[in-house]
Amino acid sequence: MPPHDLTRRPDRRLLARRQRGFTIIEVALSAFVMALGLASSIAAMHAGYKFLDLARDTTLASQILQSEIERIRMMSWANVSALPAEEPVNLAAMFTSDLNLATRFTVTRKVDSDSTRPGDVRLITLRVQWSSFDGRTHTRRFQAKYVKNGLYDYYYTLARP
Repeated sequence: MPPHDLTRRPDRRLLARRQRGFTIIEVALSAFVMALGLASSIAAMHAGYKFLDLARDTTLASQILQSEIERIRMMSWANVSALPAEEPVNLAAMFTSDLNLATRFTVTRKVDSDSTRPGDVRLITLRVQWSSFDGRTHTRRFQAKYVKNGLYDYYYTLARP
């Protein structure tokens, strides 16, 4: 057998083997892997958008609760003690720029007398409820005490019987 000559042309069979394309199985397998990657990325994006929507609505619900409790804190003792035991809160005044938000969230205010000092302390419970775009219902709650002569008087009289 003669030694290999570098100037010699490659064999036709070798050229044909190098210029071959992909088989149908290789193409189908790569298409399947690509479709699987695309489907999983779409599912991940959908889950991400759900969590983003829930986080946005939870922030809005917290702001609604904070706004309502601050409005109550600005009321006098006579007005707070005259509040009904339970009633829905009108959100139309809070959302003057976007009334659609006022219809998505419902807020309920409950005012109870404290069992230890019924004439001086009111327990205020606010509950906000909304439905996310996937139809699930979410609820957040906030409780605060409103004291007739202020919170410091409440703690001072508890410490000294």
